[in-house]
Amino acid sequence: MGKSGRVLVLDDEKIVCDRLTEHFSKKGLEVEAFTDSQQAIDRIASQDFDVIITDLKMKGPTGMDVVHFVRRNRPGAELIVITGYASIDTAREAEYSGVYKFITKPFKMNNLAKSVMKAVHKAQTRKGR
Repeated sequence: MGKSGRVLVLDDEKIVCDRLTEHFSKKGLEVEAFTDSQQAIDRIASQDFDVIITDLKMKGPTGMDVVHFVRRNRPGAELIVITGYASIDTAREAEYSGVYKFITKPFKMNNLAKSVMKAVHKAQTRKGR
């Protein structure tokens, strides 16, 4: 593998996708970003990712819909949820669904990057890479 990991970013705000893509690409990660949750789900169905970062509130399938889809179809992937609409109930549901990290917006890019790199390592170790 020429890159150190594959990451999918899903956020309905294009600027968030662009910033995360730029930051993680500089760290040597292969990044695909989506602003449409159904398109992201379709891509996850056809491609393997080490880490999937998803926002919660979006048109169409929600971030939790994405989490449940990933757990059923890509159990080897690590999930990171980022949201500006955190609640205790949502955080608890994410934790019970096996989400690696639940991060509230606004977040510090370096803190998110550390979590992503750890999640990539965990996913690749589990997959035997």
